[in-house]
Amino acid sequence: MVIRLIASDMDDTLLNSNTKITERTAEAIHKAIKKGIVFLIATGRMYVSVKPFADALGLDVPLVTYNGALVKGSKSGKVYYEHPLKLETALELLAYCKEKGYYIQSYQGDELWVKEATVFSAEYTRISGIPAKPVGEKLYHPEVAPYKLLAMTKPEEFQKVWQDIQHQFAGKVVVTSSRDNFLELMEPGVNKWEAIKAVAESYGISPEEVMCIGDSNNDLSMIENAGIGVAVANAKPAVQAAAKLVTASNDEDGVAKVIEQVVLC
Repeated sequence: MVIRLIASDMDDTLLNSNTKITERTAEAIHKAIKKGIVFLIATGRMYVSVKPFADALGLDVPLVTYNGALVKGSKSGKVYYEHPLKLETALELLAYCKEKGYYIQSYQGDELWVKEATVFSAEYTRISGIPAKPVGEKLYHPEVAPYKLLAMTKPEEFQKVWQDIQHQFAGKVVVTSSRDNFLELMEPGVNKWEAIKAVAESYGISPEEVMCIGDSNNDLSMIENAGIGVAVANAKPAVQAAAKLVTASNDEDGVAKVIEQVVLC
């Protein structure tokens, strides 16, 4: 099987535990690009949070952000694909989370809105490098549809909140997770694979010619559908079970090793 496009998740996959891309990984990506392979980043992160990493790698490709709700050129800034959460659904979700006392944050354009600074917003900023914008009650009354909403919980409350929101908004929202206490809330039909597939088609690349690498629940769609789905060794059991290959962990250059194994051999 010839691979013509590689899509990698960022956190806990492309990035090591220090949120860095190692020299070996960058070198493997550059060698793949020189061979004519398209390399994409596919992430739940905001575009503004991904772009510095894409720039550091010298990528000139569409970036799959917000779990596929926005595909935007890394250099051109061109919007290729946009599928935000319906405003009506977002308003219902925000009101529900307020009533239940759930922490929720909203992605308005490329801004991160929170009601107020909390330990959760501080945690997210530490991971993403993007400062949260406290907007008070305005959080619950956006006038523009957000790309997604994200709820954060204490670890012991995670499954309960997931099941609660999934039950209350069945058919109106897709619920997935990128970390053990991050609940990603998106418009139905939005996922990384649908966005990657659309980008691949624009290059004349078939799904069978795509390799996707990831670690978490929001990576399952691309791992299951790509020609070669790859899980890093630190991936969740369900992701490893769905993958055709399991590579080394994100702290052991797993992305570099599978690129070397599959496309640079």
